Amino acid sequence: QVQLVESGGGLVQAGDSLRLSCVSAVSDNTFRLSGMAWFRQAPGKEREFVARIGWSAGTALYSSAVKGRFTISRDDAQKAVYLQMDSLKPEDTALYYCAAKYAGVGIIPADYPLWGQGTQVTVSS
Repeated sequence: QVQLVESGGGLVQAGDSLRLSCVSAVSDNTFRLSGMAWFRQAPGKEREFVARIGWSAGTALYSSAVKGRFTISRDDAQKAVYLQMDSLKPEDTALYYCAAKYAGVGIIPADYPLWGQGTQVTVSS
């Protein structure tokens, strides 16, 4: 069952930019997401934390691999989270997942009960 829906992935060259979007599929308009995050997973590798954000932009946190290049943001009115990806590198190639939780924030997959099905990002050299 789809809980979150990602979009915006694609095939780009090194140095290009992409903007990933994720929208909650929760129908209850009283529901509010606390923590939202992005993870990625390359073939044969474990799921890796990319970025997360809580109620305010000041709660944003990034992995060392993407810090300075990626920016996470959210739109609570539309229950959406975004990931602006600049200066993409071949090593950024992976299936990108968005995730959310009902309270608090986290940086490991187990912290997040809501997930999307992923959007593929492929960066060529």
